[in-house]
Amino acid sequence: MSDFLLELRSEEIPARMQAGARSELEKLFRREMGAAGVSVDDVTTYSTPRRLALIARGLPDATEAVSEEAKGPPVGAPDQAVDGFCRKTGVAREDLEVREVKGRETFFAVKNIPGRATKDLLAEAIPVIIADFSWPKSMRWGEASLSTESLRWVRPLSGIVALLGDDVVECEVHGVTSGAVTLGHRFHHSGDITIGNADDYAMKLRAGHVIVDHEERAALIRDGARKVAAEAGLSLVDDEGLVIENAGLTEWPVPLLGRFDEDFLDVPPEVIQLTARVNQKYFVCMKSSPSRDGEGDRDREENRLANAFICTANIEAEDGGAAIVDGNRKVLAARLSDARFFWELDQKTPLREHARKLERITFHEKLGTVADKVDRVAKLAAWLTSDARAPNGDHNLARQAAELSKADLVTEMVGEFPELQGLMGGYYVEKEGLPREVSDAIRDHYKPIGQDDEVPTAPLTVAVSLADKLDNLFSFFNIDILPTGSKDPFALRRAALGYLRLVQANGLELSLEQAAQAWGGIGRAKLGTRVAEFLSDRLAVQMREEGVRHDYIAASRDWKGQTDGRTDRIEARARALADFLDTENGANLLAGYKRAANILKKEDWHGIEGEIARTGEEDPLAIVDDPDLKAVVDAKMTERHARELSYTPEPAEKALIDALDKAEPEASRAIASEDFEAAMSALAGLRAPIDAFFEEVTVNDPNEDKRAARLDLLARFRAAVHNVADFSKIEG
Repeated sequence: MSDFLLELRSEEIPARMQAGARSELEKLFRREMGAAGVSVDDVTTYSTPRRLALIARGLPDATEAVSEEAKGPPVGAPDQAVDGFCRKTGVAREDLEVREVKGRETFFAVKNIPGRATKDLLAEAIPVIIADFSWPKSMRWGEASLSTESLRWVRPLSGIVALLGDDVVECEVHGVTSGAVTLGHRFHHSGDITIGNADDYAMKLRAGHVIVDHEERAALIRDGARKVAAEAGLSLVDDEGLVIENAGLTEWPVPLLGRFDEDFLDVPPEVIQLTARVNQKYFVCMKSSPSRDGEGDRDREENRLANAFICTANIEAEDGGAAIVDGNRKVLAARLSDARFFWELDQKTPLREHARKLERITFHEKLGTVADKVDRVAKLAAWLTSDARAPNGDHNLARQAAELSKADLVTEMVGEFPELQGLMGGYYVEKEGLPREVSDAIRDHYKPIGQDDEVPTAPLTVAVSLADKLDNLFSFFNIDILPTGSKDPFALRRAALGYLRLVQANGLELSLEQAAQAWGGIGRAKLGTRVAEFLSDRLAVQMREEGVRHDYIAASRDWKGQTDGRTDRIEARARALADFLDTENGANLLAGYKRAANILKKEDWHGIEGEIARTGEEDPLAIVDDPDLKAVVDAKMTERHARELSYTPEPAEKALIDALDKAEPEASRAIASEDFEAAMSALAGLRAPIDAFFEEVTVNDPNEDKRAARLDLLARFRAAVHNVADFSKIEG
């Protein structure tokens, strides 16, 4: 058994590509070894800006000899079939073996494959791995680059180290031959470094001022940045993404703290942090200053951004990094000067005047300008806080916040840093003296953006955020632009998730049919239903990730014959259904329901649903809201039962009738008050009677009156269950 080391050295590999490259290298190595019959267990990959490395532990010295056989056509088959079998297996006809299979002589191809040295297999695999390597972006170089068939790599490939144990695995790729020699740090080490084997690779490179383990470099940056901040009496603003990026930019990381002009702190802290992070890859720090909290003599710590930054050098400088820090300070000062210029320039124009420029920006060719979108959002936000009261709030302030919500898109600052949209609008209206709740609504109306993002709870912010997301959904559904497969160019799934999280976190009850009519006028209820179906699909995905089965969601979606326009109601019903079916009563009731439904389907019996249909009402559950219709149906059913029950019902039959008489009104009252747990509890009372009914009563009695009455009773049982949830959608 031997350990294998592979190092692919090149010019600088972009930091953002290194994690993917490590995964790709391991994947391709395992693929090639698996195809060659070599078992691979322990694989470790490393990356630095100048190299990509892999160490595989415990590879066998050679593969074992194996014998492969394949069954062919019977003896006497046409020559064409036999010759084709020989070509497929690579065995000459005279080498075929003949064996008896089920009394018939049959050809077999047997191939004895000798074992091969792992070293030879690796020599063949390395060029294939390099040639098949997938990079987000790659290049050709040198004279060979004149041909499109030449090797592509992220940057020019300059060296290959390939060692199995202490031996070099000899191969050649694009004029680069493998060996045991690599290079150390670009500035701290000169000359070659000869690697003996996989065990001394990291050690010898460390002696050459290269830390090959990316995780170790990240820890040095993370801990070192915190240390230099603490030494200056500051606290580091944690940024794990920046830690990983700096680890990908350095081979010998050294965090250094510098200072910038305190006057720049007049610029919003998010702008300073983004300027330092995006343009220069710097960390920022916070300082703490005591201030009275107004309650007794207690002090509280109010954290504020400090005029400090931390850069990550790639060398240990003789002057302790003073020159490096000074150079970085000058570059950062220039960037912050630009940011301060934008900040001051934007404030010279009121945000409402900025908003007028939105008339020149197309939102979508079929949906008008961004200004048109703002008008729709403002109208919907005002409706949400007034008529819908979801959430309850000041509709005038909601309209004002919505009207200004997109104005910062045309400011200089957001033009430079699109990530600050919304945030800068909040700052600008605050500077103009508008109410704090308006600035907060503008700042946070894009939230929540992702699954882990903060969910707003301030009423005004919730209203504008809901209106913005609903406008996206209504607008694109109205012109039939929907997500398909993995394609969602207008982020409608994200808008749906944001809507659901806002509704859930704030306990809102909002009808999408009513919202659609408030958005687009009378006649838009069907648009609301379409969006409700889409949202319920997203809700199903969300709840499935929490462990709630998809069929429970499907069983909870219908309300009065169509997809429920309130996702909060779907969710509450699905959770209650999941809890109920997890009990013995629930599981047994489901079994009884399915048995009843199967009998009714086989007999094509509609029961009460048929009576309702004869009233001309298309929606069977509309009787819940129509007293006159309900009276007609009740009268018909009373008349039928009085006529058909011309016999004395059996005890189990009478028990089910009594249980339904009790459960139906209880469940209906619970459903009307949207107490789905109570509705499920009412259904639980039907479990024992329906079990006994099937155990003791013959449904298809020879007596037609008894048969009809009992089928009606099962239809009544089915309707009672359906009034709570559509059990026909439940699997199992």
